[in-house]
Amino acid sequence: MSAAWGKCFDPSGARYGVPTYPWRLAPDGLATRRQLRTRGLRPGGQPIAAQVMRVNRRTGTVRVAYFYRLDLAKPVRPMTSRKWGALALAMLARRTCPRCLLDVGYCIPRSHGICGLCLATEEPERK
Repeated sequence: MSAAWGKCFDPSGARYGVPTYPWRLAPDGLATRRQLRTRGLRPGGQPIAAQVMRVNRRTGTVRVAYFYRLDLAKPVRPMTSRKWGALALAMLARRTCPRCLLDVGYCIPRSHGICGLCLATEEPERK
């Protein structure tokens, strides 16, 4: 057993306060938030049931993924018409150029803050 594997194996939860398993060795009946979402579920306020740890050999940093119990997970709440409307307005704000005030059809990169057309017209001025 490697030192990294031994550091990540604590099924009783004595060391970290929650049962800890090495990468890809979590018991059945547990899932991460993303895995719950693909099944149409959400944690639903339950506490973290376990965690999976992985130590990077090169840098020594530790990555942790939290697991929730499948039997306590609740179904995802459906989107209401108001939520769909709020999402549409938020996406419209991300697609609208603040300089020319046009909906450019794509999300404007935050690094530039303006659309490609405004950026192209601004480039000759800089040179």
